[in-house]
Amino acid sequence: MKSWSLPLLLLLLAGRPVAPAPPTCYSRLRALSSELSRDFQSLQAMEPLEPCVRYLPPLYHLDIHNYCVLAWLREFVASPHCWHVARVDVLKDQARKLYTIMNSFCRRDLVFLSDDCSALEHPSPGITGPPGHLTRED
Repeated sequence: MKSWSLPLLLLLLAGRPVAPAPPTCYSRLRALSSELSRDFQSLQAMEPLEPCVRYLPPLYHLDIHNYCVLAWLREFVASPHCWHVARVDVLKDQARKLYTIMNSFCRRDLVFLSDDCSALEHPSPGITGPPGHLTRED
């Protein structure tokens, strides 16, 4: 092997940028569930005096691997509370989008590992879950 072939090979490999992988259904679900949980916590922090926010179903712990998350999303979207709070409408749209993607587009890509509804409201501290598992921040 000639002495110039290794630097040439490195130059060829380094010169071409690697394109990021396109998002998958699963990565989109993880991103949406994280965004929805974060936005819900932000809503509670920004609207603490708004009485209707206290009556919304909690969206702290959206574990996309827990089958009960589908029921929680349906309950949140159907909640009659806060019809006059614009930020809640945005959250309901996000929840509706996540539910639709989970139940339709990504149905084959998603594996439900649990159907423990109480784990969504009261996650066990110190237990790590599967990828996409969100922890509750108090």
